[in-house]
Amino acid sequence: MLLDTASLYFRAYFGVPDSVRAPDGTPVNAVRGLLDFIARLVQDHRPDDLVACMDADWRPAWRVELIPTYKAHRVAEEAPEAGGVDQEEVPDTLSPQIPVIDEVLDAIGIARVGAAGYEADDVIGTLTGRAAGPVDIVTGDRDLFQLVDDERGVRVLYPVKGVGTLRLVDESYVREKYGVGGSGYADLALLRGDPSDGLPGVPGIGEKTAAKLLAAHGDLAGIMAAVDDPAAQLTPAQRKRLAEARAYVEVAPKVVRVAADVALPAFDAALPRSPRDPGAVAALAERWGLGGSLRRLLSTLQG
Repeated sequence: MLLDTASLYFRAYFGVPDSVRAPDGTPVNAVRGLLDFIARLVQDHRPDDLVACMDADWRPAWRVELIPTYKAHRVAEEAPEAGGVDQEEVPDTLSPQIPVIDEVLDAIGIARVGAAGYEADDVIGTLTGRAAGPVDIVTGDRDLFQLVDDERGVRVLYPVKGVGTLRLVDESYVREKYGVGGSGYADLALLRGDPSDGLPGVPGIGEKTAAKLLAAHGDLAGIMAAVDDPAAQLTPAQRKRLAEARAYVEVAPKVVRVAADVALPAFDAALPRSPRDPGAVAALAERWGLGGSLRRLLSTLQG
C-alpha cells in the first residue's frame, strides 16, 4: 500500500475540525486525522507493506522548466524562499503540523520515503514499477490513475468520504469514466489540461474529444502523426489546434507522466507490529495530545 501522504493530510486537515488541538492549543487536526486514516486503511485492507510517500519537492524545477505554469498558482506569494525554492501555499495552521506528522510516522516505524527533486507521485510510480505483487495506491489525486494496471494488480483507492468510503479505481472504472485505459490516462490529461496543476492542455480539446482522438489514433504519438497526415480523420479545427499546440505536446508528457526510475533511499516497507521507538511515541502522544487516534493506530498494527 502506497500513500500519497500530502493528499491524505490535506484531506484530513479540511475534514477534521481545527478545534482538535494539543494541550497547548496548537491545532493537530491533520495529524490526528491522518493517523485515523492510516488505522482505517490498515484495518480494512491489511497490507503487508505500507509506505508513506512524500513530496521532497512539490514543484520540481525540471517540470517547471518544461511548462512554466506548472503549479504556479499554488506558490505562496509572500512566503520566504528557502534557497530559491518556491514554497507551496499551505494553510497557516497546517504547516506546523507537517513536521509532527513526520516525527510520529518515524517513531511508529512506518516507512516515509521521498527523493530530492521529485514529487510523491514519482516515488509512487517508481515503487509501483518495482513491486512484485499487487499494489494499492491511496490518493485523492486523479493523476495517479495512469498507473492503474489490472494485469499487475495495481489499483487506486480514491477517498470519497474520509477513507472509510473509497472508490476502487481499476481499468474498467477508468475506461467507463474517461473512455481510455489506465495507460492512456496521462495522454488524456495532457490533452485536456488540468487547471489544478497549471497544465494548459490543448485549447479546444476537452475530455471527451481527447478520449475520441485517443480511441481513433491509439496514443499521443498517433494523434500527432495524424496531424501531419492529410488523409487522417481529423476535423480542420482539431488539426489546427493540435498543430498550434505542438510545442506544448512535445514537452508535456515528461511533466504529466510520473517518473518510474527515481533513485530512492533504503527503507523497510514492512508494516510494523509495534512502535520502532516507544519512548518517542509516548512523548509525542503527550506533547501533541494525540490520544485515541494514536492508540487506535497502534492497536490496529498489533492486530
